[in-house]
Amino acid sequence: MKLATPRWWYTRDRSARKGAMPTTRALLTPLSWIWAAVTARRIARTVPADPGAPVICVGNLTVGGVGKTPVVRALAQRIAAKGQAVHLLSRGYGGRLKGPVRVDPAIHTAADVGDEPLMLAADFPVWVARDRAAGAQAAAAAGAQAIVMDDGHQNPSVKKALSLVVVDGETRGDDWPFGDGRVFPAGPMREPLAVGLARADAVVVMLPDDAAGADPELVALLAGPPLLTAHLKPVAPPPAGPQVGFAGIGKPWKVERALKAAGCDLKDFADFPDHAAYDAATLKALADRAAVFGAGLVTTEKDWARLPEAWRARVTPWPVAAVFDDPAALDALLAKAGL
Repeated sequence: MKLATPRWWYTRDRSARKGAMPTTRALLTPLSWIWAAVTARRIARTVPADPGAPVICVGNLTVGGVGKTPVVRALAQRIAAKGQAVHLLSRGYGGRLKGPVRVDPAIHTAADVGDEPLMLAADFPVWVARDRAAGAQAAAAAGAQAIVMDDGHQNPSVKKALSLVVVDGETRGDDWPFGDGRVFPAGPMREPLAVGLARADAVVVMLPDDAAGADPELVALLAGPPLLTAHLKPVAPPPAGPQVGFAGIGKPWKVERALKAAGCDLKDFADFPDHAAYDAATLKALADRAAVFGAGLVTTEKDWARLPEAWRARVTPWPVAAVFDDPAALDALLAKAGL
């Protein structure tokens, strides 16, 4: 059973009005110490394998969605435009295949390889592998001149030519990308902020389309590695007419915000856990809810990839893309990695 991302993870605990949250965090804090210690030990003791092609890791420091997958796609497009054969590598979270296996959209489903690999395989060769080193070696053997690895900043098994950390730059009120800085399960951090930043070659702050720039307080926290900003922009307008939206991603509430900001006539929105599987009963309930408003159904590309084939014609995917504010700075980083 998948659990939804706790909203309180991303709230800075700055006053007693948070009710039970300080108690919850306090109870979970000893477990977070264990998590951080195990992660640090694994990173320190593992000797990374060189797959024979430069690996660009697009990782993050938190549990939950930060916009990594659009960054992976944007990087792959940038590298391909330079004439390099680029392959993508993923753990294939949510899929049953351990790999290494190259994703084939004609035969694989999200249940086989995961939703993000299936989505990206429409544009690039994608490999899924629980063993990232074996997956990277398989990609290199198949002709990859560059490998973009989706997630893996805390995975030391592969030698990285470039390690980018993606940070959610949407800060509204107490909604803060690192919460109060606690490590999972007491908070959203995979490891302490300073520890993760020390291994990063650069930070990419992902901003919503309507944001003018990154929060100065957030920028100050990220001091150290070079900092790039990118905006998450809709590839197309949201569907016309009334809509009922739904999403099962790390932070589904951000999809609701983005749809409204883009002018969608959103009548209702349903949150689901990250990588949630949509069964017949759930989809029927969503369709019934849309019928109440005479509305269509809209969701993310990632969620659409998990829909049964029979439902895809009934739901509109709303794609977004990561657009870098300083492409030259990104090119400079890729050049340092030999690309």
